[in-house]
Amino acid sequence: MSPVNIFEKISIDPPYKRIYSRLGFKKRTTELPAQQREKTDALIMDALSLITLKGCTLKAIVKKNDGKEVVISDDLIFESIKLARYLRDCNEILLMGATAGSNIMDAIKDKTSQDNLSTAVVYDATASEMTDAALDWLMAYANNQLRRAGKILLPRRFSAGYADFKLENQKNIHGQLEMQKIGVTINSNFLLLPEKSVTAITGIYG
Repeated sequence: MSPVNIFEKISIDPPYKRIYSRLGFKKRTTELPAQQREKTDALIMDALSLITLKGCTLKAIVKKNDGKEVVISDDLIFESIKLARYLRDCNEILLMGATAGSNIMDAIKDKTSQDNLSTAVVYDATASEMTDAALDWLMAYANNQLRRAGKILLPRRFSAGYADFKLENQKNIHGQLEMQKIGVTINSNFLLLPEKSVTAITGIYG
């Protein structure tokens, strides 16, 4: 396996459209009064000031893919028919992880405890979409590197807990990515902490 790439600071443009969509507002079907839009934009900006995006990636060779499990090493075996099918044409994979940091989660808890649920909901939506956008950024960065070798990432990504790719796989992914270096731990239920942290896997084609 290649060394883990650690990204201590990921800077991206806020995905406003996706944030508003997560909040239930759709451009063509939901009209948002100007005053409410202004207030929501201000809350999004507040949330952004509390978010520190960090990430990590790891490239690895697929030793075996028999359609039922994907073997990376003796210690890293993914049992998932759907993942194996998705990676069937790939000899390499990319593991990735990202986090929005702990400050935003502390703020969400504070607002919730104060019964300021409207603010907490906007903070939560912003953190979720920013973390997901960080994975997009990591994939774009990796693609730029891979193109030099005539390779490219598959467009989708799999996360532990999706379809038959069991959540328990997150423990191995977390360990391989050394996510403790970006402040992310994992609990006994295989959930990442702070909460707005994610992992994913995709294939490298070519």
